[in-house]
Amino acid sequence: METNPITCPNCDNEYKGEFAFCPHCGQKSNDELTIGVLFYNTISNYFSFDARFFKSFIPLVFKPGYLASKFLQGKRLMYLHPAQMYLFISVIFFFILSFDVRETTQKVDAQMKDEFTSKAADTVESKQGLDSLQIEKLMKPLKENKSKLGLKDEDLQLADSLIKAESTKPMNVNRSFSFNGNNVDSLITSGASDAMIYKEMGMSEDAGYFERKMYSQALKFYKEKGIGSIIQTFFDTIPIALFFLLPLFALILKIFYFNKGNYSHHLVFSFYFFSFLFTILSIVFGINRIWDIPDWIDWIIVFSTFIYFFLALKNFYRQHWFLSLFKSG
Repeated sequence: METNPITCPNCDNEYKGEFAFCPHCGQKSNDELTIGVLFYNTISNYFSFDARFFKSFIPLVFKPGYLASKFLQGKRLMYLHPAQMYLFISVIFFFILSFDVRETTQKVDAQMKDEFTSKAADTVESKQGLDSLQIEKLMKPLKENKSKLGLKDEDLQLADSLIKAESTKPMNVNRSFSFNGNNVDSLITSGASDAMIYKEMGMSEDAGYFERKMYSQALKFYKEKGIGSIIQTFFDTIPIALFFLLPLFALILKIFYFNKGNYSHHLVFSFYFFSFLFTILSIVFGINRIWDIPDWIDWIIVFSTFIYFFLALKNFYRQHWFLSLFKSG
């Protein structure tokens, strides 16, 4: 008894109902969408998080050049595709690295905030109180234009008294700058006036000359010493830089091994090698978040990546160890 033919919803081809999968495209016959199916399809389609990843992990770490060689031999379904391996591991690496970058940025910003607060306070404190020459310099335009401005001697004496009083107005030079750095950065980027930025930094409405001077110095140091944002910007550009670095790395291999296959062969090797680097770095950063690894172990791990690279070149390109050592250097 023949079963009624089924039309595949994916490729619109008909096939016998006795098949569990479409013989034309491979989609499951009864592919009812559930949360589990949706999650599995997302992971498997974009990251191939299946048995092939675990089957590829051990050779990737402990068999330099093995996966790239097998891929070029035609074994492309047994192990994870090199581009998928690179994508999946790089996502994990940058996710782990983001925690360290955020902590480093916060520490640097806190240190720099303390530094420019101290410098600003020291700068203002050292200049607190105008001397007679500075007061005279401020009064000179008023005196020279006394008649034009319609000023009397009493007016000049009053101005002189106000300048002296303002210059000696009490101010807490040890004020703590506990402002929101993101808000200040936004104001600076948008081209806001210094007065608006000072207000965001916490300057009082009735700030005297020297308090305004302190905030002016603080803002100057803040603009010059924004190392935390520089670190964050540098981190954000790493994935883009690697996007260009990896094919460039493959091009260099092509130059060194010009008679060892076409460019795509070297690109396969590069995908797997960068995947190895990201795997090792992910493990190191992950462990360091739990337990601080001694520096000498970190150096051993760094040195081991050079040994891995040398062995990978030797195993993949099948050249004498001396040539492999020379080219890996």
